[in-house]
Amino acid sequence: MIIKKAILAVMMTAALAGCETQTEGQQRATTGALIGGAGGALVGQAIGGNTKSTVIGAASGALLGAVVGSATTPQEPRGRQLCRYQDRYGQIYTAPCDDRYYRGDY
Repeated sequence: MIIKKAILAVMMTAALAGCETQTEGQQRATTGALIGGAGGALVGQAIGGNTKSTVIGAASGALLGAVVGSATTPQEPRGRQLCRYQDRYGQIYTAPCDDRYYRGDY
């Protein structure tokens, strides 16, 4: 019963996290925490076979996932900002802003 409640809580957290507007770094950290927490809970349950080990595994997996997600976020170039562009096919990507951005001519 406790496992079902934990799974339901993770699913509700994932659904609510999808509704929030976040920067790319925050989004990667949140996704990493969710995936890490779920994986950690599975590993903790497999190793310990009880609720305590499942909770410890979920907490440590979420922490590690958030750290890895945050650390793998692309950093902006020094002194320049990243802008979002959309190509003619609708694909959105980020790249360093060109000089028109800094002149206010965009």
